Amino acid sequence: MNNNKYDVIIVGGGVLGTFHAYHALKLGLKVCLVEKDAYPKGATTQNFGQVVPSGMNIKWQKYGRESLRIYKEIQSLFDITIRQEGTVYLASNEEEEQLLVELRAINSNNDYYSKILTPTECLNQYPGLQSSYVKAGLYFPEEVTVEPRTMIHRLQSYLAEYMNLEILTHFSVTYCESINGNIEVHSSKNQKLIAEKVIVCNGNDFKTLYPEVFENSDLEVSKLQMMQTKPQENFTLKGSILTGWSIRRYEAFAECPSYPTIKANEALDSLQKKWGVHILFKQAFDGSVILGDSHQYADAHRIDDLGFDLDMDIDNFMLQEAKKIFQLPNYDIQHRWYGMYSQCKTKDIFNTTIHKNIHIVTGIGGKGMTGSAGYSKKNISKIFNAQL
Repeated sequence: MNNNKYDVIIVGGGVLGTFHAYHALKLGLKVCLVEKDAYPKGATTQNFGQVVPSGMNIKWQKYGRESLRIYKEIQSLFDITIRQEGTVYLASNEEEEQLLVELRAINSNNDYYSKILTPTECLNQYPGLQSSYVKAGLYFPEEVTVEPRTMIHRLQSYLAEYMNLEILTHFSVTYCESINGNIEVHSSKNQKLIAEKVIVCNGNDFKTLYPEVFENSDLEVSKLQMMQTKPQENFTLKGSILTGWSIRRYEAFAECPSYPTIKANEALDSLQKKWGVHILFKQAFDGSVILGDSHQYADAHRIDDLGFDLDMDIDNFMLQEAKKIFQLPNYDIQHRWYGMYSQCKTKDIFNTTIHKNIHIVTGIGGKGMTGSAGYSKKNISKIFNAQL
């Protein structure tokens, strides 16, 4: 560091914080990104790595589509693991097929291209897909995947090397205070940084720095279980594969005319409902297939209620259901894990101002990988009253 004075300090090195840093850098600002650990290892690295604006409601799809543009722009300059192989939603019955037709019409009106696939087209495009499962597909060719455990590191490397982002790791913020019109940021190691503005993009830091505001927030935490098979020999599965329960779960489909009636007819006592399961597939760079996932919820201040172990009943149920959809060369599981993300119960995202120059932005939930790049652009423009 040349000195410890910045235009803005971003607290939290996950995808939301990193894209806030990216857009601040685009404004020509001097930016420091601080991360409490050696590297980001929260929700940003523990998700599927699917960038799917198609699954978002109309409001957030705008952010997701802008994220797609940003991801592709950066990928053209520096490899951050982006693969444009599209997203498909696979309907297993007439109700889900109807929702696909209705979503396609909504997206057509919003100038977002998608294509209905026949069962034969689905079977031809996705090897191993069970003919007994698929009734139709809806394909979004513009959507991309990332390798979540790699992408954030490459993105930060790009920002540091080509955009002069300064990154400090093992920097645990203990308090922020306003001094002479600036904000001083203090660490547990007695380090001090100074900035005109501070943006806190990490839920853990928010909880530590402003516990009273955190306790009064409507944040909740979702715990998701996922699995990864061993590499599949002579097998290629392109893009993001979302299935019938995804159609019944994703917020984009809630805007379809038939959705309320279809949801009202669902059984309330199923294991799918109990564990919040929908089945997704994505092939990683090494040929393995990532599949899942489940959703269990608790208020953010009661995160311990979710436990810190994997529930093997959930994993076994997901495997049982996955085999009804795809016949993979192997279902040998080499890795199991869970991720945690925070979201708001009543809002899209938690965004508040503690002080005129201290902003809290967190609780983006499952929209993080898809929506952060686009949302951060709008938020940075607002905070700095500038046009990006």
